[in-house]
Amino acid sequence: MERQALLFVCTGNICRSPMAQAYVLHRAGEDGLALEADSAAVSSEEIGRPPDGRAVAELSRHGVTMPMHRARQVTLADFGRFDLVIGMTRSHCASLRALAPGTHGDKVRLLLDAVPGQAGRDVPDPWYGPDNAFAEVYALIAAGVDAVVDALSPRKGPFASLIAR
Repeated sequence: MERQALLFVCTGNICRSPMAQAYVLHRAGEDGLALEADSAAVSSEEIGRPPDGRAVAELSRHGVTMPMHRARQVTLADFGRFDLVIGMTRSHCASLRALAPGTHGDKVRLLLDAVPGQAGRDVPDPWYGPDNAFAEVYALIAAGVDAVVDALSPRKGPFASLIAR
């Protein structure tokens, strides 16, 4: 299987998208998949900051290691580099499609669209949520990433037609 490149995107790139990046790399390692993953923000407000400690702690509770990370903003070059650009919310996806050059907007997908029965659902921002918000977001991200990885593995599922070459 050729290496697939995935970019996960949220608002500030300090919790949801780096959690998805870390989890997909974890899953790829377990499954022996050739994946490249990164994460970025639609906003510039957190550029250069490390991941939120609560996100790192939640990943750690599940045996997932956060890679070295500093928040960054999506660039036009990302649309050429990545096979899929996966937003955490419908708003992120709309911003990404507006930014995407040419037909690269077709690469943009909502994470939970890959999960049966969850299409159109946003992964909420845990930043201002209750104490268990990061656990709930982790569960949603894991379900979405698992569905994406499953779709990539056998080359079937909701993203396969975009990824198949």
